[in-house]
Amino acid sequence: MDEVMTAADASSSLRSYPLEPSILPSNLPLLSAFLACFTAQFLKIFTHWVKERKWDSRRMLSSGGMPSSHSATVTALAAAIAVKDGAGGSAFAIAVILACVVMYDATGVRLHAGRQAELLNQIVCELPPEHPVANVRPLRDSLGHTPLQVVAGALLGCVVAYLLSTSV
Repeated sequence: MDEVMTAADASSSLRSYPLEPSILPSNLPLLSAFLACFTAQFLKIFTHWVKERKWDSRRMLSSGGMPSSHSATVTALAAAIAVKDGAGGSAFAIAVILACVVMYDATGVRLHAGRQAELLNQIVCELPPEHPVANVRPLRDSLGHTPLQVVAGALLGCVVAYLLSTSV
């Protein structure tokens, strides 16, 4: 004889299995990286106000500025891996190399590309109105970070990873 499972039987059998924990609370490195990135981006609104004396919520979605969210993200990732798995593993080595590349790029290539964009924007502004590129939209010049912004982001990332590791 064929057995038929009712909806009540199915729901009671599902309740007997433990629920899997969500990925975020159990994955300290991932949670640390995302939280450090969000915190750095949020802080840019306030650091921009301190520097310019005007509120600009768009800073939360832009690159460049204080602190570096890229640096905060990769250092939080590396620090959380060190706390969770130790500093002797391959995952930590990969995270440290990634952090070094990202922070070097932020203070090198991206910073200089931003400075070049600023200079090109000035040149375009001085062109006569009839010039073919006189009406081109300005280039984004806030791309990279100063070394201080990178260090501030790195410290923020370490603090976020440490605080999360003590609370989880």
